[in-house]
Amino acid sequence: MPTRSTALLRTGATLVLIGMAGAGCAKDKAGSQSNGNGATTIAVEITDAGCAPDPATAPAGAVVFRISNKDASAVTEAELKQGDTILGEKENVAPGLSGSFTLDLKPGTYAMVCPNAEKDSWDFTVTGTASAASRDPAVTAALDQAVAGYQRYVIGEVAKLVPATKQFTDAVRAGDLSRAKPLYAKARYYYEEIEPVAESFGDLDPQIDARVDNVDDPGQWTGFHRIEKALWQDRSSAGMRPVADKLDADVAKLRGLVGTAAYQPAQLANGATELLNEVAAHKITGEEDRYSHTDLSDFRANVDGARRAFDLLVPALRVVDADLAGTVTQKFADVRAALAGYGTDVDYSTVDEAHRRVLTQKVDALAEPLSQVAAKVAA
Repeated sequence: MPTRSTALLRTGATLVLIGMAGAGCAKDKAGSQSNGNGATTIAVEITDAGCAPDPATAPAGAVVFRISNKDASAVTEAELKQGDTILGEKENVAPGLSGSFTLDLKPGTYAMVCPNAEKDSWDFTVTGTASAASRDPAVTAALDQAVAGYQRYVIGEVAKLVPATKQFTDAVRAGDLSRAKPLYAKARYYYEEIEPVAESFGDLDPQIDARVDNVDDPGQWTGFHRIEKALWQDRSSAGMRPVADKLDADVAKLRGLVGTAAYQPAQLANGATELLNEVAAHKITGEEDRYSHTDLSDFRANVDGARRAFDLLVPALRVVDADLAGTVTQKFADVRAALAGYGTDVDYSTVDEAHRRVLTQKVDALAEPLSQVAAKVAA
């Protein structure tokens, strides 16, 4: 499967992929690590040969997957899948970086997958019996409301994405570049808000949103960025009708899938963190919209999507860790304030390195505390 993290471009600032706090781990009877929050910790070292989870089993409940990459060059991503669905992932883990994600797992068989590795899938088993978490009933009720609210939010944003994409592709099919160009970023905004959800559906995200360096065969390249290249670099929509038709079909497929998707609180937090990592890895660098230079629109969408997921978790998080809730809220405000200095149609290629560095620092300062939320809300 093509991966979005094949090429990692960075500014002078360091890309931050933060792991959960891990002090005070102790071995449980299964040999896995138990952290101070009662979650089980699984180590996953990414190598060019694979990503074997250590250990390969855990008891049912909250599980933290700590992903590290010492020197693998071909592999920069690890994801936990059940069937064709990605439950959690950590992308853009370049050599020397690490990160983590937390999930509340029921007994069953899963797979730890690392695209581009020599062996790209490793068995992972969750044992025991799923049991209700022993937490404050008010927190449980707040988290249930958060999950329900996020489901409504995703369905609503994809419902906006479908017609916005159709307006864009209609202009492409008509060969009207002057009309298509302004519609490109407007359609993508809805997609970028809920990108982690789209990524959970296997190959659908690469079909909709892959960049040319993320596909094995450029002749099979589809989606928004293929059309972006045609409009801004080739200055022609010739041959783009099949690509436009497929984009409409793929977005319609996404709408059907999100209508039946279910979430858990930790996934909301994981997704918010991944959206911030997307900003650091691809938006601030200018890699994402390299032809149109509309990266700031995607940047705002990622931040807004992350903020929406976090806001839904705040009522529960205030009970569990009020200080963390306050810190993350303030850091979100700092990022938004930094973005407020740019107009909605700013050509990102005109933003110099010094200003990009400021944006990076604000995002990094938010990513660190935000990455701690998943472990706080997991059962």
